[in-house]
Amino acid sequence: MGVLTYTDEHTSPVAPARIFKASILDSHILMPKLLTDAIKSIELIKGDGGAGSIKQINFAGGFAKYQIDEVDEKTFTYKYTLIEGNGISDKIEKVSYDIKFEGSPDGGSISKMTTTIYTHGDFEIKEEELKAGKEKVLGLYKVVEAYLLKNPDAYV
Repeated sequence: MGVLTYTDEHTSPVAPARIFKASILDSHILMPKLLTDAIKSIELIKGDGGAGSIKQINFAGGFAKYQIDEVDEKTFTYKYTLIEGNGISDKIEKVSYDIKFEGSPDGGSISKMTTTIYTHGDFEIKEEELKAGKEKVLGLYKVVEAYLLKNPDAYV
C-alpha cells in the first residue's frame, strides 16, 4: 500500500465558527441548496452525525460514502474518511481528510486541510489529478464563503 499526504491552507474573511457550522455541521442542508447541479442530497446512513457516523453524498453522476472520524465544535476540527463510491477504486483504498479552522488576526479564518490518500500496491497519483482534486475542494469552500458573505446573518 502506498500513502500520499499533502496539506492545503486557505484564508477567508469569514469567522471560523460560521464557516465550520455552514460547511461542516450543516453541509447536508447547505451544500445541496448551493450546488443543485452537482449535489443532489447528503444523507446520514449510520449514527447520529458524530464520530463513527457514515454519510452518503449523492451526486448527479454517482455517490460517495464517508465515515466521520472526529468532529469538535470547540476547536473547529473535522476528520473524515472517504470509504466508498466516487474517488475510491481498485487503485485507491481510502482517502482521509483532517480539517481545522483557526481564527486569523483580521477576524476571518485560516482553514488547514491535510489529505492522506491510501493506494493499493504501487499505484501513483498524477500531479494533474491531485491538482484537480484540490481545486474541487477549494471550489466548495469558495461557494460556502460567498454564501456567508452575502448572508451576514446566516450561521451566526
